[in-house]
Amino acid sequence: MQVSVESVGNLERRMSFSLPAERLDTHIGGRLRELSRTARIKGFRPGKVPAKVIEQRYGDQVRAEALDGLLRETFNNAVREQDLQLAGNPRIEKQGEGELDFVATFEVVPDFGDIDVAKLNVVRHTAEVTDADIDQMVDNLRMQRRTFQVVEHGAQVGDRVALETWSQAGEERMPAEGIEKGATLIGSGVMFGEIEQALVGLAKGDEKTVSVTFPADWRVPQLAGRQVDVHVKVTEVAESVVPEVDRDFIRSFGVKSGDAEQFRADIRSNLERELKGALMTRLRREVGEQLIAAYAHVEMPPRLVENEARVMVQQAAEQARRQGQQVQIPDNAHEGFMDAARKRVLVGLLVGEVARRNQLRLDPKRLNETLRLIASTYEEPEQVIELYRNDPQLMNSLQGRVMEEQVIDWIAERAQHTEQTLSFQEAIRN
Repeated sequence: MQVSVESVGNLERRMSFSLPAERLDTHIGGRLRELSRTARIKGFRPGKVPAKVIEQRYGDQVRAEALDGLLRETFNNAVREQDLQLAGNPRIEKQGEGELDFVATFEVVPDFGDIDVAKLNVVRHTAEVTDADIDQMVDNLRMQRRTFQVVEHGAQVGDRVALETWSQAGEERMPAEGIEKGATLIGSGVMFGEIEQALVGLAKGDEKTVSVTFPADWRVPQLAGRQVDVHVKVTEVAESVVPEVDRDFIRSFGVKSGDAEQFRADIRSNLERELKGALMTRLRREVGEQLIAAYAHVEMPPRLVENEARVMVQQAAEQARRQGQQVQIPDNAHEGFMDAARKRVLVGLLVGEVARRNQLRLDPKRLNETLRLIASTYEEPEQVIELYRNDPQLMNSLQGRVMEEQVIDWIAERAQHTEQTLSFQEAIRN
């Protein structure tokens, strides 16, 4: 196989190569003969379809599939023969007039030199789930299921207050006419603190004027930095009714037995799963920061960094859309993400290099454990497991995540590290 590779930049390469015509013809011929034995075409008995008919019906499709398969195989073989470490996907195009002549443009992994992870200093956080954490989660679940009952007494912390408001800032009235209706939970911090505090003790029908000065960065531009008289009228006060942890309450969370100990055991399992993920996120960040600091001087593949920046733009835009925001993405939006993208690419390439140089392989046991952990959060775990196993894209993504965690653990174990104990709440707080 004729292959030539030239450098078109520090980390960019251009490879010219040709596909072996004989192998392509052999593959096409074999596939067409296979189809002639199995194809069912109206007017012909199975296995008796003339070769010309098979060629007319399936020739273009078979040729395209064979060409694509041989193209990938030939390119991958050439990469191995040339001992190249690709960074990102190649761009492959036809070259000249020859149908089997191609040119591939791609970037390669930079030379990191000696990757000595023993020189890194990593803080490894530890934490455990305590009975107090389970108690806190039970209280949170009770609050999620609380109801509200209208009362006649003055509002207290924890009560829900429905109210009508209007404001006066100098000569300006807001709204210009009428009132604004809303509701708040005293103690939630949804309203400006001084206004919320002024609601304490007010009953249905009570009115009050509160003079406040809003901070310069207040979320309502009309009020930001201004002294405002806020007029409030309470239209309803409702106190919360928190359910008891009885069998009905426990059954509502999927514990069919209604047993309190089983309920707490399930909560512990869920919290431990959350904690495990949080500690891995912290460890990934710790190792990543150390790798970035140690190899910040290494040049990164520019096209790979730009592509990553564009992906980050799309992720940020999607998150904003989920929050109900209208999003318009300028053409140069990725420029603001280039530094973060470079760091992400740097860590990704280094993790890959550590795995390659140390011949680290995906641990099937760890993969299965992670898959079962994911599936356990659903009502039908076995269906989720089957979904992953039948979806190559989902499984490839999971394999990449597990492999990255393996390498992160491997690095952390060999780096200089200190342990820092956190509470559960501290550990899950990003």
